[in-house]
Amino acid sequence: QAQLVESGGGLVQAGDSLRLSCAASGRDFSNDAMAWFRQPPQKERDFVAAISRNGDNTELADSVKGRFTISRDYAKSTLYLQMNNLKPEDTAVYYCAARGKPSLLAYTYLREREYDYWGQGTQVTVSS
Repeated sequence: QAQLVESGGGLVQAGDSLRLSCAASGRDFSNDAMAWFRQPPQKERDFVAAISRNGDNTELADSVKGRFTISRDYAKSTLYLQMNNLKPEDTAVYYCAARGKPSLLAYTYLREREYDYWGQGTQVTVSS
């Protein structure tokens, strides 16, 4: 059974760093484009970062550029989100996603509907 499991969330102070991990299992995700989305309290889920199938291209939301980095380790079947200089507005449940449909080699997919597999989410809370 295909599964994505996020970890690494927690309660931190503004200016701190966290690294989120998303462990993939149950199918070969190495051919999938992948991404991180987040859902702040009482708001809709939004795009955060995406990485292409081959790992060569990444895309970040404007609100996190310069602070967040997305990467993937094919050997470990794991997606990462390195978050530096965290701000209270980064508080949200963070979800990883994988695109089950065929992915173009170097393309980044930015919309929720383009992803088929989702993790259960991990909470990140940033205090001021």
